[in-house]
Amino acid sequence: MADPAVLRRHAIRLHETAPDRDSAIRICGEVLADVGAVSPAYTAAMLERERSISTYVGEGVAIPHGTLASKEDVHGDAIAVVRFPDGVDWDGQPVRVCVPIAARGDGHVALLSALAAILLDPEAARALRDAEDPDDVIRLLEPVGKETTT
Repeated sequence: MADPAVLRRHAIRLHETAPDRDSAIRICGEVLADVGAVSPAYTAAMLERERSISTYVGEGVAIPHGTLASKEDVHGDAIAVVRFPDGVDWDGQPVRVCVPIAARGDGHVALLSALAAILLDPEAARALRDAEDPDDVIRLLEPVGKETTT
């Protein structure tokens, strides 16, 4: 299973609805706060980040996260998976999955790298968009937060 310090099962919500991008980001912030990864103020930083640059990354996925100044609102590295089966208009792009990130320091780099690998694999990206079971999401994201030794 994925590292529980990074991806907690109760941070996976697969049946959410949101009328717009900002509402979806607020839901993502609430999930990160609910698992204790961030203070509630982090959501405002996520919205601020989105106003400066889109966190849409393709394949129907967005990776909302806070600004550099919001690091003080992060209690520990975490990701969540929030699926919007009906989709959300993300500045003209349809988003069905948000993977909000909370990271202190450079912790987000490894997380983004692992997520990018999923998005580069059309089958894995489709599986993430269509996931109905949190265990499937955990299996897909298993490498996230794990260190490899060579």
